[in-house]
Order: sequence, then structure tokens, then C-alpha cells
Amino acid sequence: MSSITLIGTGNMARTIGTLAVAGGNTVEVIGRDAAKSAALAKTLGGGATAGTFGAAPAGDIVILAVLSDGAVPVVREFRDALAGKIIVDITNPFNATGTGLAVPHNTSIAQSVAEAAPASAHVVKAFNTLFRHVLAQGGPVDVFMAGDDVQAKASVSTFIESLGLRPRDTGDLSMAHWVEGAGVLTMGLARYGVGNFDFSLGINNLG
Repeated sequence: MSSITLIGTGNMARTIGTLAVAGGNTVEVIGRDAAKSAALAKTLGGGATAGTFGAAPAGDIVILAVLSDGAVPVVREFRDALAGKIIVDITNPFNATGTGLAVPHNTSIAQSVAEAAPASAHVVKAFNTLFRHVLAQGGPVDVFMAGDDVQAKASVSTFIESLGLRPRDTGDLSMAHWVEGAGVLTMGLARYGVGNFDFSLGINNLG
């Protein structure tokens, strides 16, 4: 199983942490508020621990469970403490209306995170196309991901499978822009084509 650190103490950190503990993974929680981190770790159970904000994360896989505009600043604050880590960016950089991306067409939040991270870290985009309550129900649903390092994606895939979910590799980190765009697509479908938020994007293999 995997060793993960969740940076953040909100709903997505709680949801992924719950699934991670159930899947037999080692979980650490880090937040700016030490009391909130300790409380979430206690709630998760399964030996989950609370780390110190800014210190080296215990997990080999570090999940940025923060808002999109906080992802890069958090990575800059941790900086060298993230050396050698796999950093998973789960954020959605929506514009104010949720109808488009708040990043230029030739980049992504994940790519900005990679630029801010130590050179030895590897960034993988994942989880952003899943609504929190759908993710909380567990699999089998598809998790689209993108990243430059093959081994890092393999490690994240193993973690995703431990949650009972299906990893779907979309390619290198340049594809993160389109994975983030798929987050916008889910919002459009929720408002119009589906009419609710009780669904997920997925692959139907017809072969």
C-alpha cells in the first residue's frame, strides 16, 4: 500500500483520507491549523497522524487538497521539503462562474505547481473530475490523471486502485490543462445535460 500526506483539512482531504485509510494506506494530515489537522487525523483513524505545516511530509505521495489558488503558494512554502516526493494536484482552477478555466490555454495549475516544486519532485494531476460526494461513495469510477514521470504515475495508479477506483492515464503533464478542462465539462453536464451532481465522467471500453 501507499504512504500519503494530505495537505489540507477540508472536505476533499477528509474524503480521500477516509478512502485511503479504508484501503490500507498510511495517512498523514498537514494543515495550517494544527488542531484541525489533529482532529481530522483522529477522525480518519487507522493510525492516521498529524504532521507539521512546512516540515517534510512523511508520505511518498503528497496530495494538495487545497483550493486552486492556494496550490502554488503552498508548494512554494514547503519547497525543499517536497524534494523527491510525488505531488498530486487535485484542484480545479474554475473561473468565477464555473464555466471556464482561470488559467491560460497553454498551461495548467498542475504545470504551475511543477514549476514551483523542487526539480526532484514529480507532479501528477488527478481526482479533479470527481465531485466530492461521488468520490466518497467509492468505486468503481474513473480517475483521470496526467504527469511526466512514468514511475510517479504508476505509484499514483496503485494508490488509486487501493481506493477501489480506476486510474486512467491521459499522458504527460501538458494534458493536465485538458484534465482541468474536463472539470469544467462536468460542471456543464451537471447544470444541463445531466441536471444533477450525482455522476462521474468515465470510459466505456467497447473493445
